[in-house]
Amino acid sequence: MKTRAAVYVEFQKPLVVEEIELPDPGPSQLLIKQFATGICHSQLHALHNPKTTTPRLMGHESTGVVVNTGSEVTHVREGDHVMVTFLPRSTVPGAKTPLPVVKWRDQEIHSHGNNSTWSEAILADANFVVPLDKSAPTDVTAVIGCAVMTGCGSVLNTARVQAGDSVVVIGVGGVGLAAVQAASNVSAYPIVAVDVDDEKLAFARRFGATHGVNSRTEDAVTRVIEMTGGGADFAFDAIGRQSTIATLLHYVRPGLAGYRPEGGTAVLVGVPRPEATLTVWDALLPGSKTFKGTNGGSPRPDHDLPMYVRWFQDGKLPLDLLVSRRYRLEQINEGIGALERGEILGRSIVEF
Repeated sequence: MKTRAAVYVEFQKPLVVEEIELPDPGPSQLLIKQFATGICHSQLHALHNPKTTTPRLMGHESTGVVVNTGSEVTHVREGDHVMVTFLPRSTVPGAKTPLPVVKWRDQEIHSHGNNSTWSEAILADANFVVPLDKSAPTDVTAVIGCAVMTGCGSVLNTARVQAGDSVVVIGVGGVGLAAVQAASNVSAYPIVAVDVDDEKLAFARRFGATHGVNSRTEDAVTRVIEMTGGGADFAFDAIGRQSTIATLLHYVRPGLAGYRPEGGTAVLVGVPRPEATLTVWDALLPGSKTFKGTNGGSPRPDHDLPMYVRWFQDGKLPLDLLVSRRYRLEQINEGIGALERGEILGRSIVEF
């Protein structure tokens, strides 16, 4: 079938919204008509990288309705509402998911990752599709497949934060706010949001942040150490820049020999550039601290994504607040620009 999509054609040039051609679903694939998709900051990494192969399709979190399925798809059927994510529901070591051959201007083009959701309709492998309760809204739930899964999962699955643990989150965009909310839901305290924007810090309090520190106007590490009585139990870097990676371990408490030998844990959530470095001796070894990474929140999508939907329905995850701006597909470059300039509180979406 033919459908409209945002196509990344050339480095440092606006995306073009044009017609693409999708093949029929293979045995493990689904044809999905989209409701909405998130505009994710991680997509900026590809757009800003001159080595990214073009032309290319972008996007990796969305909601939609199943239009057609391959013969091997059993967990959803035509007419079901679904969430699309970028990490698989199950993994077979060494196995690779075949990507659909999508055509644009009579040439085959690449997908960015396992799904490319900036399109009115998509062809996705069933391993990246999770059922969505039909009683749930289909717009704000579009950000569950990346922002919520990554932010909440880094707290619940990667770090396993417990009640009473102290938490600091550096960078309170969409992913950071999800991390703040998850920490609040498990009764962590204090929950310190760190950002360079006072408006974003105030916004983070609506998701459960108990304190805010503007790292542009004060020494954030010193303030967090004061607030937590020596350093946080857990620190999450939702940005992934060299400057934040370099200081992340300094936010967490050191271990104390003979009393509390293990230090705090720092979790890198934001996607770093390949050349990012960490000075081990200054922050890691002396305090017996732990540095961890997380891949999309270390999720079990079949379990986690429906749980986040229930959190929203129960008032424990304000997705209608997290999604603060909406665009049409024709406005995709406007949405990208607003994200690049730091103008988005929370997350923005494209509605189809």
